[in-house]
Amino acid sequence: MADKTTPMNKIRNMGIIAHIDAGKTTTTEGILYRTGLKHKIGAVHEGGTTTDWMAQERERGITIVSAAVTCYWKGHQINIIDTPGHIDFTVEVERSLRVLDGACVVFDGKMGVESQSETVWRQATKYGVPRICFINKINQTGGDFYKSLDTIHARLSKRAFPIHIPIGFEQSINGLIDLVSMKAYTYKEFTDHELVEEEIPADMLDKAKKYRSLLIENAVAEDEKILEKYFEVGEEGLSEDEVRAAVRTATLGGNFFPVTGGDGRGVIVEKVLDLVADLLPSPEDRGSTWGTHPKTGDEIERKPNAEQPMAGLAFKITTDPFVGKLAYFRVYSGKVTAGSYVLNSSNGEKERIGRIVRMQADKREDVTEVTAGDIAAIVGLKATTTGHTLSDPTNPIVLESIDFPEPPVSIAIEPKTKSDQEKMSLALQRLAEEDPTFRVRVDDETGQTIISGMGELHLEILVDRMKREFTVEANIGQPQVAYRESIRKSDIEVQGKFIRQSGGRGQYGDVWLRISQNEQGKGFEFINSIKGGVVPTEYIKPVQQGIIEAMANGVIAGYPVVDIKAELYDGSYHDVDSNEMAFKIAGSMALQEGVKRASPVLLEPVMKVVVVTPEEFMGEVIGDLNSKRGRIESMEDLSSGIKEITAFVPLGEMFGYTTNLRSNTQGRASSSMELDHYADVPNNVAEAIIAKNSK
Repeated sequence: MADKTTPMNKIRNMGIIAHIDAGKTTTTEGILYRTGLKHKIGAVHEGGTTTDWMAQERERGITIVSAAVTCYWKGHQINIIDTPGHIDFTVEVERSLRVLDGACVVFDGKMGVESQSETVWRQATKYGVPRICFINKINQTGGDFYKSLDTIHARLSKRAFPIHIPIGFEQSINGLIDLVSMKAYTYKEFTDHELVEEEIPADMLDKAKKYRSLLIENAVAEDEKILEKYFEVGEEGLSEDEVRAAVRTATLGGNFFPVTGGDGRGVIVEKVLDLVADLLPSPEDRGSTWGTHPKTGDEIERKPNAEQPMAGLAFKITTDPFVGKLAYFRVYSGKVTAGSYVLNSSNGEKERIGRIVRMQADKREDVTEVTAGDIAAIVGLKATTTGHTLSDPTNPIVLESIDFPEPPVSIAIEPKTKSDQEKMSLALQRLAEEDPTFRVRVDDETGQTIISGMGELHLEILVDRMKREFTVEANIGQPQVAYRESIRKSDIEVQGKFIRQSGGRGQYGDVWLRISQNEQGKGFEFINSIKGGVVPTEYIKPVQQGIIEAMANGVIAGYPVVDIKAELYDGSYHDVDSNEMAFKIAGSMALQEGVKRASPVLLEPVMKVVVVTPEEFMGEVIGDLNSKRGRIESMEDLSSGIKEITAFVPLGEMFGYTTNLRSNTQGRASSSMELDHYADVPNNVAEAIIAKNSK
């Protein structure tokens, strides 16, 4: 049994976030190895690194760090939530940050801040997640702690301060100086089991004092009590505990970021674990969670303690070959017990908690209950998916869900053989349950199965998983762009009138709508301005449904209509002939007519593209982006001879770009892209799209 007695102030729910290839998984493995070594029954023999047990997990089709792993360090329970680094999977980072209390941001010490580092940093800021920074790979050729620190200051925050500084440079690094305790911690080999505490080398004392002063001066500013003492006695008069307390208060404030560095594979990870335990928040530090009552919409507070009614959020669904569907969830208040019933307050379904499992560094462990502040996985939930709230059936609450962007890329997929047909449907259903940015639909006109995702790589990986995990062979078509339609005029007044008389009882629905443009990204807004019951209350909802259904197929090329307001302000009804269906049809007719008259436009997804290239290929890369209707936003020097180009390019021009870029730059450039916004399609391009769709 896992230790259920961990007090809440000793729990750390933390994520490891980074740009792809910064060494995030290696650092996670390093953490699991170090904590397993200290807290596991029996010994992990030298050479038997964590990959021993990671590999077994991979063979089972689920990496051990797929969602949440629990390990223990110096009396603290650390729930690590892993996040992928590739831009196509930023939504994974987003949903993890929603349930995290703190994060460790990993940087590649040879590259410093990279494009995706900025994205994950922005997401962490959005959710108010306190962070520590770990500059990885500084003991490799080209690794430089101070240069990387400069890029953090230039691109992320001036408020990042070393709490440790490395001893040595590149391969000669053999430890670090702790600026709080003013002690050196060294090792002979970076994979050593022991850090040796020593006095600071004489030639580094001045440097250590300089960085310590900087750390203390900025940390005490966030803690009034210690600030007063600092003014009275100076930094020399502060005890080690007071300095550490000031740094913790500053870190929890969310605008102060302690920085350390080393090699994620090495013993230095122990110092990262110390920082997690000492500086990152517990669920108690993060305070109350707020939600709404599913029926009344009233705001409800849930405090992070076991006595409150239960409230939790499912943040990830995975399929495990051994136990089936696993729902990872964070408990915000109360407790969850195996065998009990809970309410899925997002959809009103009652669910039975089959088993509760905790992923530990090298095994799965059944637990009988988990309490407020904790993270675990439930086996046996049928109707729960990502973003759903689980709550006490007698005290329902809906927590803020997780917003997922609409996937911009689609491809047609078909099974290679008849026998694959049924397996493919099941596989796609399972994958869609796990990944909320992966959508599956059947095209009404062609009967084809269409899958949509966040990018070509995203869909490639899902098709590959289908082949490996579900043994389904499939043929895929060319990628298609998810265009949208919108309007450019406002206050267009239209009538939708549906009357049908065919002997006996007829149909009668009559509505007046005012159609207007909404802010970009705002989506659809329905305003009910009916006065005096000219449209009875029971017909308002059907009108709204009719409008929403009509928006699914636009008037230019049949793409969904987005970002519009529809105000229902007048209408009439018939005592006998009016019914819900008639008003639904009337709403649908009014919307279509209104869009036609409000200057409809075709919109295309525009991607933010970041290319890192050697300087000699820069002209070619820029020329290529310009030829794809790209707009160059910025060019920056990353390091000597390496440039970073940021551009905005329509998605329709970017298929196969990665392959072309490699061949144009002898394989030396890399790129990443993410959906940034939707923009009007130029007339000549729009005509070609409309012509293609009307065939």
